[in-house]
Amino acid sequence: MSAVTDPTKRTAVLDDLLWRGLVANSTDLGELRAEAEARPITLYCGFDPTAPSLHLGNLLQILTVRRFQLAGHRPLVLVGGATGLIGDPKMTGERSLNPGELVGEWVARIHQQIEPFFDFEGDNAARMVDNYDWTKDLSTLDFLREIGKHFSVNRMLDREAVAARLAGPGISYTEFSYQLLQSHDYLQLFDRYGCSLQTGGSDQWGNITAGVDLIRRVKAVRVHGLTTPLVTKSDGTKFGKTESGTVWLDPTLTTPYAFFQFWLNVEDDLAPELLRMFSFRQRAEIEGLEAATRERPQERAAQRALAEEITDLVHGSQERERAQAAGQALFGRGELAELDHAMLDAALRETPHTQVTRAELGAGLPVAELFVRCGLVTSNGAARRTINEGGAYLANVRVLDEAATVGPDDLLGERWLVLRRGRRHIGAIEVVPTP
Repeated sequence: MSAVTDPTKRTAVLDDLLWRGLVANSTDLGELRAEAEARPITLYCGFDPTAPSLHLGNLLQILTVRRFQLAGHRPLVLVGGATGLIGDPKMTGERSLNPGELVGEWVARIHQQIEPFFDFEGDNAARMVDNYDWTKDLSTLDFLREIGKHFSVNRMLDREAVAARLAGPGISYTEFSYQLLQSHDYLQLFDRYGCSLQTGGSDQWGNITAGVDLIRRVKAVRVHGLTTPLVTKSDGTKFGKTESGTVWLDPTLTTPYAFFQFWLNVEDDLAPELLRMFSFRQRAEIEGLEAATRERPQERAAQRALAEEITDLVHGSQERERAQAAGQALFGRGELAELDHAMLDAALRETPHTQVTRAELGAGLPVAELFVRCGLVTSNGAARRTINEGGAYLANVRVLDEAATVGPDDLLGERWLVLRRGRRHIGAIEVVPTP
């Protein structure tokens, strides 16, 4: 990727971020705009390996930095092999410290997740960096003398997470020191690569401004910080959290099918905001999708666009097509028998499901009973009514007899029975070996 030489294109990214609602806080957008107009900016965003995978909150940061690179700026993507050993303080309590070897493994995994989003060649090539490289040999005395002396404990105590911890379970010196480590990272990246902008989520604003202040004190230079807003659902919970937990980028932790369905089921009020924040579509197309969602919400135009584009970005178009095919088949718009076993298994594990043994299956199980077992209805009577009203399906075939039973010939993928009530409610029975 060659650097964009047109200054208006380098500064247009800032206008685009504002339109998309991606700017929560910034140190001085006017100064940042002037610097971007004069030359390509080197910026960085950090990701701590406190889990084996990144998640949707991290994805928003990745895509925001990607926008800067597409505009001609130079990204540094930091995976924190050092800060990952500590962990940024949470408001609820102390983190468990993970073994160094495990953190090292997670660093490598997260590198692999991030790399496809950036171009590592050309005039504005991205660069992967690890703060363990400049932290591992740093002595405690040097760190305290050269870095610690620039920090006011009073200001550090004002940080929201620290204040919450002091008012509750308390905080260790280890986590309290995290802000110094992250600020030191910014100083190192300024010295090594001329980095003059740090981006992150709004919960990182205190850490980012601490780094800006450290560089001002040590180098007498003004650098910049910019954060994106925290995205929440209508119930106040963090976007990217579901009843079953976090939506991960790793396909072994959140399957491409579950990932696709998550976007497809985004609530109508949130979909336009997410479309602006996550999509790389142009403004006119996004506004058209927003209008379509307002006028015909049942078509879920914004959600479908999000599900397709973001699943393509994270998992590739082939996995997205397989996930789409599985969803269509489950809801009666495709052939279940044509799904490969792995995708069928992944899709059905995201539905309400339970288990029966092969011995039970061999004896003949009533369909009505299975509707109750997997939670599609609350009673045998309700199951029989569903069948008599024509709303019960076994593998997308309507069940007409309330006394119907299932057997081994009804299995899909060698171990699944797929049930549906009406058009939208799916349940499944997994057949397991008899003990």
